[in-house]
Amino acid sequence: MEKNGKIFINKEKVNKQYFYRTCKRIFDIVASLLGLILLSPVFLIVAIAIKLDDGGPVFYNQSRIGKDGKKFKMFKFRSMKVNADKEIDKLQQQNEVKGAMFKMKNDPRITKVGRFIRKTSIDEFPQLLNVLLGEMSIVGPRPPLPREVAKYTDYDKQRLFVCPGCTGLWQVTLRNSVGFDEMVNIDLYYIKHRSLWLDLKIMIKTIKVIFVPNTAY
Repeated sequence: MEKNGKIFINKEKVNKQYFYRTCKRIFDIVASLLGLILLSPVFLIVAIAIKLDDGGPVFYNQSRIGKDGKKFKMFKFRSMKVNADKEIDKLQQQNEVKGAMFKMKNDPRITKVGRFIRKTSIDEFPQLLNVLLGEMSIVGPRPPLPREVAKYTDYDKQRLFVCPGCTGLWQVTLRNSVGFDEMVNIDLYYIKHRSLWLDLKIMIKTIKVIFVPNTAY
């Protein structure tokens, strides 16, 4: 259902997509296992690069909100300096995105290696473990921070009707070139029209983003 340019999702209908959800979960398990094995050399190279860059921890975990508002720890390669979260309040006035999300193109907290792995989305690879655990999917909306969800309207909370993903329609299209409201609408469009075919197209575009970076920062 769409009204005044906004998309409204029938949660009950989404939950009844049994065939799609089963196929998607099977694929997530197989893909995450294969990914963790095949990408192990990349994990090693990135780990060494991060250590040589500033000597801090290789991995970073952060509380995120998943399906139906459940909190989980999301894993990433650390792309910011240690204790970067403590500096967020000082930078809020420089936020370049309207709404319940923080984005800053020249964020001073990002390390040299971090800038590269964020641009290529390599920092997201450890989330394959979250996929294996069932906390995330390969494809889905970006998992928000608790402080972001605290600012959500009921309309925005429709993003939480499905499992969050490592990549998604917003990430492979407009990404940082749009604001929060546009991101929400893109995610809701995905939820309303999601299918195995759409997921496949998003995954193909994700591979392209890794080799030909988009507006990520």
